[in-house]
Amino acid sequence: MSSATVIRKALTIAGSDSGGGAGIQADLKTFQELGVYGMSAVTAITAQNTLGVQAVYPMEANAVAEQLRSIGDDLPPDAVKTGMLAHASIITAVADQIARYKLPQLVIDPVMIAKGGTSLLQREALSALIAKLIPLSFMITPNIPEAEVLTDMRILSLNDREEAARRLHQLGSKNVLLKGGHDPSTRDLVVDMLYDGTTYRYWEHPRIDTRHTHGTGCTFSAAITAGLAQGMNAYDAVDLGKAFIHAAIQHSLQIGAGHGPTNHFAYRRLQ
Repeated sequence: MSSATVIRKALTIAGSDSGGGAGIQADLKTFQELGVYGMSAVTAITAQNTLGVQAVYPMEANAVAEQLRSIGDDLPPDAVKTGMLAHASIITAVADQIARYKLPQLVIDPVMIAKGGTSLLQREALSALIAKLIPLSFMITPNIPEAEVLTDMRILSLNDREEAARRLHQLGSKNVLLKGGHDPSTRDLVVDMLYDGTTYRYWEHPRIDTRHTHGTGCTFSAAITAGLAQGMNAYDAVDLGKAFIHAAIQHSLQIGAGHGPTNHFAYRRLQ
């Protein structure tokens, strides 16, 4: 490697998934596949597999803050993403350290509920997420149920999604990516929408009939973060993320008895 080579770095602040399909593990795999050096700050330890989440052990807020101080002091990232944050105290600690070190290109994946239905964000943490973290973000990437909670509105159509995106943008995020995987109104298509405060842009992909979708939100937002770390703009980073996650779902690994993980090395193998 040339001494002039610039190593791009991305940081994930999220929970550990013992099954390896979501959370820290999915993020680091995605960073690696896309040529970005990955770092992590663990917010919780989960015992989980494709059948569900068996236990959640949140970290102390100060333990999360210490991890971020270690990274900020020596390995400042080019982009950051958050996943499972669990408690208001953790969200506050994360927001404080992001502001302290001026960590750039923050992507928020507002993880709230696991595939099996387990709550991964306490209700009282919502106000901290809205008040302290979203205003620091470059992009927020909710699915429709998450956007409904954050905006306190029902989302039943594309027009509703545009309104929800406007409300999320008003909370302070520069870009809003509202994912369409949970929208039955688009039938055989998954329609994702990016709003930058001025323009709506859409991506359409055929809906893939599979139960193996564990970690799709984590993986998608991690791929976007990797693109931002490499200097891409919001649109191109989402475009990369869409290609990466579509390949990962289409060529899933078919492991586990429940909601299996996506295939994190499918995109590279198809290039």
